[in-house]
Amino acid sequence: MKKILLAGIVLVAAFFQQSMAQDKTVSAQLSPLLSHYYQIKDALISSNATAVAAQADEFAKAAASVDMTSMPAATHTAYMPLSEKLLADAKAMSGTKDISKQREYFKTFSDNFYLLAKAVPLSAQPVYQEYCPMKKAYWLSSSNAIKNPYYGNQMLTCGKVSDTIK
Repeated sequence: MKKILLAGIVLVAAFFQQSMAQDKTVSAQLSPLLSHYYQIKDALISSNATAVAAQADEFAKAAASVDMTSMPAATHTAYMPLSEKLLADAKAMSGTKDISKQREYFKTFSDNFYLLAKAVPLSAQPVYQEYCPMKKAYWLSSSNAIKNPYYGNQMLTCGKVSDTIK
């Protein structure tokens, strides 16, 4: 009887670990969007409006090509309400060469992308949410080193890490 009980406990534990591991699996469909996000952020850090527009256009193309029918239900539920907002901000950034306007669109883009990153694993590496107190705005980064996209070289290291998504 003890062996059956022990086998049952081991089986339940193994099932629980497997389901937890599945919850931590990086979303293959949405992970590329994080890479595109980082490229937009890097172009803003460089104050390169042309590159911001081009990278935002690439993000929009990638977001439009996401096949929502093949993603897990939890991922779909998290992404669906944010997809149109992310796409709208990306299109707005790609539609202007005015760096200050691009940075304004980036604020809401970053806020919505943070919600997605909190809900769906997008990277096996930590994702850092960083904060600019001067602009009262957040952004995401693959590094905890501050490189502020809202001011570029003017205030490159202004900000702090406010959250780490693991």
